[in-house]
Parts: sequence; C-alpha cells; structure tokens
Amino acid sequence: MSELIIIGYDDHATAEAAQARVLQLQKDFVIDLSGLAVVRVDDDGKKHIDTPGSIVGVSATSGALWGMIIGLLFLVPGVGLLVGGAWGALAGLAGKAGINRSLRERVDGLLTPGKSALVVMAKKLTEDKFAAAMAEFGGTVLKTSLSDEAENELVQELKN
Repeated sequence: MSELIIIGYDDHATAEAAQARVLQLQKDFVIDLSGLAVVRVDDDGKKHIDTPGSIVGVSATSGALWGMIIGLLFLVPGVGLLVGGAWGALAGLAGKAGINRSLRERVDGLLTPGKSALVVMAKKLTEDKFAAAMAEFGGTVLKTSLSDEAENELVQELKN
C-alpha cells in the first residue's frame, strides 16, 4: 500500500523547507519514497512542478505511476485532451484507487496564486515520526491510500 500525502502551504519557501525535511526523513528511514514534488502556483495561476533529483530506490514502474498521479492531480484536463481514451481509462482506475474528482478539487482549493503544496508518495511511512517532524511547517494536509491491488492495476494499465 502506498500513501499519497499533499500538504498545502501559504508560500513556496515553506514547501521547499518541508521537502528538504522529507528527504532527510528518507535518509533516516522514517519514510520510503516513491515520489516527491513541490507544486507552486505563480501570480498568474500557472502551476510549476519541482522534483528533487532522483529519489533512491524508485523504480521505472513506480516512476511511471508517480508521473500519472501528478498528471491526474495537477495537469488535467490539458493532458487528458492530448492522450485521449487511454487517459480516461487511467483516470477511471485512479478514481477507484482514491484519486477521484473530490480529491483533485480539494487539491485545487489548496493551490491558489502564490501558494504551494508538497506532494509525497510513500511506500512505507512511520506516521508518528513523520507527523512530528513535519509539524513545525504547519499546512493543510490531504491524504489518501492506494491499496496494493489498486496500485498494481494502475501499473498494469500503464504498461499497456
């Protein structure tokens, strides 16, 4: 099972500091990352996605899944128009996995001009240590879980 955690912040600097903390938590074995990004919204409302260099232990398959999740959360509907029916099938599977329209709308609510969000996808997470380490940054937390079955369905669909 993977955990998808989105934490909204009032500014980009806080999101970047929180990202640095998550990377340290990975080194300390508190979290096992599948993906990590900071999404910031400029004054014109355009979203920018910043990811750290490679995250140790991330496979090509989990990287593809991470890319699809980022696309569903932040690039729809533009990407959907480019990919067509295949994107619709993936979106349907993702909806069953917990990445549905409601979650996307709540994420959009966090990301108004000038704001940022930290997006974390973790294979393993020591929740109490993670929460304690991230508490100083505050923020609005959205979280969903992807069951192993749902994650495997998404990965299989991505391979097709």
